[in-house]
Amino acid sequence: GRLLNLGNATGHPSFVMSASFTNQVLAQIELWTKGEEYNNDVYILPKHLDEKVARLHLDRIGVKLTTLAKDQADYIGVTPEGPFKPGHYRY
Repeated sequence: GRLLNLGNATGHPSFVMSASFTNQVLAQIELWTKGEEYNNDVYILPKHLDEKVARLHLDRIGVKLTTLAKDQADYIGVTPEGPFKPGHYRY
């Protein structure tokens, strides 16, 4: 599948697919472990999981993420642990 996808230039690069599949798996785990918190509806992936997917892929693109200091977090109005963007923001 991967070779055909990349070789025929009809699909996304494997890195994009990895991020997409990671989103799907984390969403499934969220539903499995916290299913009682959700109604039968359509949801956007919670921000903390969206940011977890990003963190899991940083090493592949050579990025090192540092932790915000308390004064930095206060300045931009977030907690040092995140989430770092409002819920409506899409990466």
